Amino acid sequence: MKKIIYIKILFIILFLGCKKNQLGGKSTISGVIKHHTKTIASATVFIKFNAKDLPGTDTTLFDTKVRADADGNYIIKCYKGNYFLYAYGYDSQVVTNNGRVTGGSAVSVRNNEKVIIDLGVTE
Repeated sequence: MKKIIYIKILFIILFLGCKKNQLGGKSTISGVIKHHTKTIASATVFIKFNAKDLPGTDTTLFDTKVRADADGNYIIKCYKGNYFLYAYGYDSQVVTNNGRVTGGSAVSVRNNEKVIIDLGVTE
């Protein structure tokens, strides 16, 4: 009987200890949102967990989002895993699409890793 209890406890510890593909860990993904060389202030970065490909441009398909600061910098605290980042912002110098610029990239993160990836956006 004790053996079964120990196995259950071990299973619970392993299951809870192996967080993946979610926010809040000790790893970080950070960078700058850029349209060519111009930084895009206050852009939104949509995050899809456990993804290596763009799930589509419908932002309701993403799991969460973060906002870049006034200098276009963003930071995401996460656990190891695969994420797809999709940035959405505005460039006042772009005349098409009402100035809207978008772009994205897949990111793979290991435990306690700091990944720096600038997200390029285009009209």
